[in-house]
Amino acid sequence: MKQDQTGLRRAGVALVAGALAAGALAGCSSKNQVPSIGYGVDAVIASYNGSSTLGANSGAAAVFSRVLTGFFYTGPDGQPVADTDVGTAKEVPGDVQTIQYRLSPDGTYSDGIPTSCDDLVLTWAARSGRFTKAGPGGPVPLFDAASTDGYRDIERVDCQPGSKDATVVFRPGKHYTQWKTLFNASEVMPAHVIATQVKIPNVVAPVQTGDQPTLEKVADFWNNGWKLTPGKLDPTLLPSSGPYRIDSFGDKDGLVLVKNEKWWGNQPRTPRIVVWDRHSGLKAKVSDKSIGVLDVGAGSLGDVGLGGFQQQNLPGRGVEQLTLATGGVFGSLDARRAFALCVPRQGLFDKFGHPGYDVKLGLGAGLLNSRTVQQDSVYYQSISGAGDKYKGGDATASQAASSSGLQNQTVRIGYVQPDERRAAMVAAIADACKASGITVIDAGAPDFTAAQLSDGKVDAVLGGTAGMPGPSGTLAATDAIAALRTGAGLNFGHYGNGRYDAIADQLAAEDNSVTVLNLLNEQENLLWSDMPSIPLFAAPRTIGFGDGMENGIASPTRAGAGWNMDRWVLKR
Repeated sequence: MKQDQTGLRRAGVALVAGALAAGALAGCSSKNQVPSIGYGVDAVIASYNGSSTLGANSGAAAVFSRVLTGFFYTGPDGQPVADTDVGTAKEVPGDVQTIQYRLSPDGTYSDGIPTSCDDLVLTWAARSGRFTKAGPGGPVPLFDAASTDGYRDIERVDCQPGSKDATVVFRPGKHYTQWKTLFNASEVMPAHVIATQVKIPNVVAPVQTGDQPTLEKVADFWNNGWKLTPGKLDPTLLPSSGPYRIDSFGDKDGLVLVKNEKWWGNQPRTPRIVVWDRHSGLKAKVSDKSIGVLDVGAGSLGDVGLGGFQQQNLPGRGVEQLTLATGGVFGSLDARRAFALCVPRQGLFDKFGHPGYDVKLGLGAGLLNSRTVQQDSVYYQSISGAGDKYKGGDATASQAASSSGLQNQTVRIGYVQPDERRAAMVAAIADACKASGITVIDAGAPDFTAAQLSDGKVDAVLGGTAGMPGPSGTLAATDAIAALRTGAGLNFGHYGNGRYDAIADQLAAEDNSVTVLNLLNEQENLLWSDMPSIPLFAAPRTIGFGDGMENGIASPTRAGAGWNMDRWVLKR
């Protein structure tokens, strides 16, 4: 992975300090390199496909960014960084936005099949929202994509099957300023696997011709064929385009990543990484020294001994928030507003929002009053006032609950267990809302998924950006924006507002700061009025690198500490 040094410098003093601390004790020549490093992360390993709703929401980017590579990866400050081992992407001047992609001539999957522009065509087809089928209420997407942002503005992807070159042409009048977030690590899937499974020469032809029966088969595999179940892996379906490949996945042995012999870039420094996810008993794994790198929500493991780690707590790019249903008890706008009044946002921040650090300005400084604009943005202070009336503990909360019909109702809050911090937060919300006559139920469970909000099994999700249970967020806030867009896979609360969608579209193409500020102000007022979610604070992360670790750089983003796992060296 060739790193963009300018981008890495933006990671900030805290992150660099973490890297130095992690490597400070690693220089002793008498120590031996450990051949396998355990990586504990509170993602949920559920799908290989990070472009799907399931993959994106469960945390594929934190696990597979160095297994399934892209033209860009998420750097430690949440910024897109070019991965020139994979290829190059260049914007071509002209009236219509056009990006020229060129894959490395040496690029080869771990099964020996060359990387090709077929993979980009598949990614675009799946995420464009263009391909649909008949549903009970009208057309529904064929592909269960996490979001279509950026991709739906692409008119076509010019590609000769098997070629290393692709030209991406956007629709006339459309411009996507965050184009470097497209075709990203963990999101570009191997098209040749689907071609083999569906028994077609390639996926490009049915996409270009609109062959509906074939596209339905392609979509069915894309949606379901890459789900991951411990002990039930078919390695032929999981070829790697990065420095690591999947070797095995089991309840007892974790997800084992090993060196990909076909990788053409800089070879991984450690030949074996074992990923332990949220369901692996992370607290016990820390105690028995199975873990050399830990990346979890601050306080989620409770009283865990991190002796032998260089540890830091820091604010993340993810938004700790309550995502609300727009049906059931929250079917009424007044009910959502009433609940927001009783949620003790200030109290939650004071107790849970800045553990072990006190930021005066920027990311992590106080309550987060926006769902899509981060606190270190130049626009934040000018647009964040709309949320000030919802600090919690408002004397009008009881009256609002009564008039909205929420009084004497039950609100079920779901989250992925185990998570001691979120359990305590739910308890604090329940205690605060009692006075308003609102009963709050802890609906956390080990098998909880954000999709249960869509299914009406809970009324709210407590999680990070887009309801993610573990690492979340980027500098561009693409997931946060998509999670509020009508019909998006990550929009688990089924919120829909055409004006929000239009503002998001305009912001995606706008570079005039005055216009951006005006649009953001309108957007914030709209979202605080509609209340599809309740932002709380920048999600705090605990990131620890074992003593003797080299090249450990904290990344409180959706890519997690594993963003550069191929550079890790642990000496003991």
